[in-house]
Amino acid sequence: MILSGGVNVFPKDIEEIVARHAEVADLAVIGVPHEKWGETPLAFVIKRAGSSLTADELTRWANERLAKHQRIGGVEFRDELPRNALGKVLKKELREPYWRRDE
Repeated sequence: MILSGGVNVFPKDIEEIVARHAEVADLAVIGVPHEKWGETPLAFVIKRAGSSLTADELTRWANERLAKHQRIGGVEFRDELPRNALGKVLKKELREPYWRRDE
């Protein structure tokens, strides 16, 4: 769950909308730190082969279809998503670089 501006945002709800884009092959959404909102959704996307889709285009497309509190802060394209042996996306691995604290 993502806590953005005091509202609980479910990544699965966002993923269902973004997955409807014709050029999205796979994706995962996580919460990343945001100064104003606490957290904001970020989408990690695998594009379909031959796609020329840009991060800005997909962010705009998705945010036109999402509720205000669900809007994604951006898109990061990947060649693959980290998965466990059963094929589940390891969102903890996606979150780790964003939440790492320098000690």
